Amino acid sequence: MSSFVLYLIGFAILIGGIAWALVEAGVPHLYIIIASVILTGIGILKAVSHTRTKDISRN
Repeated sequence: MSSFVLYLIGFAILIGGIAWALVEAGVPHLYIIIASVILTGIGILKAVSHTRTKDISRN
């Protein structure tokens, strides 16, 4: 399994835990969904930036 997929799985587990905590705290569902979408975007951006290979340019 690629490190990109592992990174996304870990981030999905993190988002799930945060969403669960917000539900238990009584936060409205709309705010939980908005926070989850934002965190998903951040997770994808971080996964791409941490796992992409560096381009080697030749002179």
